Amino acid sequence: MASEQTPLICNDSSVMIKKELRKQYRDQRHKQPYRINALDRLVLDQVGHWALSASSEAWLGLYWPLAGEIDLRFLRNHYNIALPFSGQDGSMVFREWGQSALKPDGCGIPAPCGDRDLSASDLFLMLVPALAVDRYGIRLGYGGGFYDRLRAQPDWRAVPAIVVIEAAFLRDTALPRDAWDVAFDGWITEQGAGRPGIPAAS
Repeated sequence: MASEQTPLICNDSSVMIKKELRKQYRDQRHKQPYRINALDRLVLDQVGHWALSASSEAWLGLYWPLAGEIDLRFLRNHYNIALPFSGQDGSMVFREWGQSALKPDGCGIPAPCGDRDLSASDLFLMLVPALAVDRYGIRLGYGGGFYDRLRAQPDWRAVPAIVVIEAAFLRDTALPRDAWDVAFDGWITEQGAGRPGIPAAS
């Protein structure tokens, strides 16, 4: 297993580690479903800090919650919201969540299908779900690589990206890391917000 000092760079054997970790965290999330708690207020406060330096026309990148994921759709009452649209070719774009009905994207997730694509400069922040995240900012997702490919583009890498997750899924030990993984800029849990290398603070 990974040490606490250095994220593990993936090789063939670590692909299996990631697969096992995904199952472990899925099972844990199923046994410990998300419940409304102080996290919603913390997220609202933290987003407010990022929004202070953003244009009133800027968009907050969000996600449509899958089973067990933290539901942040209430933020639509406070900000212009953009949702991801994933293509069957592995691509992902963000589109404004307007008045048009959402339709399943290439992954079967509700997404804006008729509204315009947004550029990276349109977003002031992205909030991202995860199965787990470590204190280096390395995220364990579902294995599709959509956020990895998007954030490999320099303009999208410049958009701050924060993982929203319960504290039970924030790891002190490093997760396996592929060469293409880019650390996220921080995380928010019910215990507070943190950044890689910086102690969590509420």
